[in-house]
Amino acid sequence: MTAQESKNEQPKGVRPGKTVTIVVEGTQHEWAGKEISHAEVVTLEVPDYPQHQEITYSVSYKKGPSNKPEAILPKGASVKVKEGMVFYVSETGQS
Repeated sequence: MTAQESKNEQPKGVRPGKTVTIVVEGTQHEWAGKEISHAEVVTLEVPDYPQHQEITYSVSYKKGPSNKPEAILPKGASVKVKEGMVFYVSETGQS
């Protein structure tokens, strides 16, 4: 594999060699991305979420970026991650 091929395999927004620890529903996770999406947070808590997207989840966070340290993360949105950021995921029903 060439260096270019290896470089192209990294997901967009990944910080090579750098991770932050985030907490999702009390469980710590190492995250290499600069941002995390609603779907990625839900998948950390509910690993089979990608196969069951008919179930709707609410995501909120605290200890986030200084411009918005606490907020709800809407479906389809993402947020910049910060060391020690805490996420809460709750099922809200079917869409």
